[in-house]
Amino acid sequence: MDDLLIRPLEPYDTDEAARVWWRSRHAEPSLLPPAIHTAQQVATWFAEVLLPDAQTWVGLDDGRIVAVLTLDGDDLDQLYVDPDAAGQGVGSTLVELAKDLRPGGLALWTFQTNTRAQSFYARHGFTEVRRTDGAANEERAPDIRMTWGHHPEART
Repeated sequence: MDDLLIRPLEPYDTDEAARVWWRSRHAEPSLLPPAIHTAQQVATWFAEVLLPDAQTWVGLDDGRIVAVLTLDGDDLDQLYVDPDAAGQGVGSTLVELAKDLRPGGLALWTFQTNTRAQSFYARHGFTEVRRTDGAANEERAPDIRMTWGHHPEART
């Protein structure tokens, strides 16, 4: 995607960014557990939690939000690309931004069922450090912790 513009999330972006999250999360074939919140609850979360409390960027193509990246400390907390823009390098561009912003290292969680994400992150240098039964996440779905760089949780 040649004309991708990346900028911080603005208050007027939250509904559109939440729709990208929702569309990505529900794209077929979905490798993710079903969302446990409604689309409206997700939009509220973007406006009331991600906007003020995290560092969130949006990727725009032709003025339309096509991707969302959220960093929460050294965690790559959210990375979602609209299904219509998937496979065009948008996610890779945002991962590289995250690495530039956190040169000391990053960590993330992905669901064990999301093998596409695991492969994507492995291609970007992330390695698995542990698996859980999912008891600590909202979906109660087994997940995987991955790290990149010199993150404190990285295996040496």
